[in-house]
Amino acid sequence: MTGRALAVTLLALCGLGVSACGGAAGSTASGSGPAAASEMKAVSARPASASARAATAGTPSHARPLEGKVIVIDPGHNGGNYRRPEIINKKVDVRTEWKPCDTTGTATDDGYSEAAFTWDVANRMVKLLKAEGATVELTRDSNTGVGPCITERADIGNKAHANAAVSIHADGAAASARGFHIIMPKKIGGPVDPVVARSKKLGLALRDAYKEGTGMPYSTYIGKNALNFRSDLGGLNLSTVPKVFIETGNMRNPTDAGMLKDPRFRQRIATSLVEGLRNYLG
Repeated sequence: MTGRALAVTLLALCGLGVSACGGAAGSTASGSGPAAASEMKAVSARPASASARAATAGTPSHARPLEGKVIVIDPGHNGGNYRRPEIINKKVDVRTEWKPCDTTGTATDDGYSEAAFTWDVANRMVKLLKAEGATVELTRDSNTGVGPCITERADIGNKAHANAAVSIHADGAAASARGFHIIMPKKIGGPVDPVVARSKKLGLALRDAYKEGTGMPYSTYIGKNALNFRSDLGGLNLSTVPKVFIETGNMRNPTDAGMLKDPRFRQRIATSLVEGLRNYLG
């Protein structure tokens, strides 16, 4: 199989099997291109958050609320993963089971990949966070490489002694499914146990800021009030610092996809998540 054919196959499989991206299938909602445009118009009409105002007006030198804080941003997947299945399919120990090192992630129907999306949002967040005085680390340095494995991603946050870590994703659920959700860890008798409570607090702060700042609805297909607790994700199970995943929307739903592909909306995502981090750390 050629590299391009393998890419298409893996992405298709990830889109059909949402577990590779952290979600589960099933829903009743639907969307369309015009609906996405309508939602974007409504979002644009909302008053900007404090982070958005700071991004456009410039952050005053005395207003650096995240000074001294260490934040790790984990952009899910990587643009070159599809080229090296022998690496990303290798099983690693996540304490509750053995799972693949990483996955390709999903994509919109017209080919905008989750890896490219998460990389873009993460870099927008880095710029905003640094402007507020935070020290920021990313778990990967490009969108052309492979991995790192989920175990390594957790270890980056641990070694940085991060005050908070956030893994950015977009889901690949059924086309009828809409909305975002936060994935938080459970106690497993392992490394994450001491930070489960703080991770929940982080997740709630991000959920509230994301809903207010973007207008994306709560998930219609998984979790309750956009909250989902899991014990099978290595990026959470192995974390010794407060950490959550956010599935920012469903790339297979036309309405969500239209929003996620819009650079203006991705900036809204970034500013909203920074707002949530500030609220949590403040």
